[in-house]
Amino acid sequence: MQTKDITYQGGGKTLTGYLADGSNGKKTAGILLCHQGGGLRDHEKDRARMLAGLGYVAFACDMYGTVATQMADAYPLMNELTSDPKLWQARVQAGIDTLKAQANVDPSRLAAIGFCFGGGTMIQMARWAREMKCLVAFHPGMQGLPEEDDRPVVTKIMIHGGQKDPLIPADARERFLKLMADAGADCIYVNHAAAGHSFTDKTVAQFNMPNFEYHEPTDRRSWAAMRALFDETLGPV
Repeated sequence: MQTKDITYQGGGKTLTGYLADGSNGKKTAGILLCHQGGGLRDHEKDRARMLAGLGYVAFACDMYGTVATQMADAYPLMNELTSDPKLWQARVQAGIDTLKAQANVDPSRLAAIGFCFGGGTMIQMARWAREMKCLVAFHPGMQGLPEEDDRPVVTKIMIHGGQKDPLIPADARERFLKLMADAGADCIYVNHAAAGHSFTDKTVAQFNMPNFEYHEPTDRRSWAAMRALFDETLGPV
């Protein structure tokens, strides 16, 4: 496995992502990773290495150009993008373009995954990221979804949400499912009854926020479901 930081430009910022290449020199599928609300951290870098260990080329993109040192610092960084869809898309596209530029990536076999804010990014990408064979969102925030959205859903999407997640209240979950049904989307939504927010992150307890906690069974099961979708949409590694 080869790993390195990559500095690139996107949406008016100098960004630094993290590449983990498990291709062993052959063309293989490329996976984009989008980070949680605090920025690109060890959590996403660990996941990139896990994907590389399966034989993929994984690129954990940088959506901010910085990392929040505390929770309060993360909100302005997120709000800058969620309030400006064109900028949000530009930052994502810069990550996609960087992933595609890697010598061992087959640009016809691309997927993306995201966590928390990055999971919400996957929901947005479902409307425009035609290059992606599939998208997988882990514990995405679902606040602020529109009542209607007439844009088509252009790719397969899988969502893993926790029943206890305060960022996915029941009405938001139902609104999301209706939006997907109205769009005729190829969408899988898995509701994990025992899980809260950031169930993939072993360090989230440090924030001492109710129902923000790691949950190993949900982490393991959701990752396995992601792998099955990759097998279906990307083919053999």
